[in-house]
Amino acid sequence: MKALEQEIKELIIASLSLEDITPDDIDAEAPLFVEGLGLDSIDALELGLALQKKYGITMKGDKEEMRARFASVATLAAYVASQRDKSAS
Repeated sequence: MKALEQEIKELIIASLSLEDITPDDIDAEAPLFVEGLGLDSIDALELGLALQKKYGITMKGDKEEMRARFASVATLAAYVASQRDKSAS
């Protein structure tokens, strides 16, 4: 899971053009929105598209489900891993 978290950190930095931030600067458990990394709803859309493109996953769900998935790098990694497992079976 740590390797996937690292990939997602790198994807966040690349897809959102975050300058002066390295993957090591992002705490996997810290919130991505408001406090923490400080992303906004536009960033969420861009990140969602990048995740879909890179991992071939869908980001369907209601507002609360989406909020839970995008809470932190760790929750995103868990969601990506669960979607990969579904597609592998």
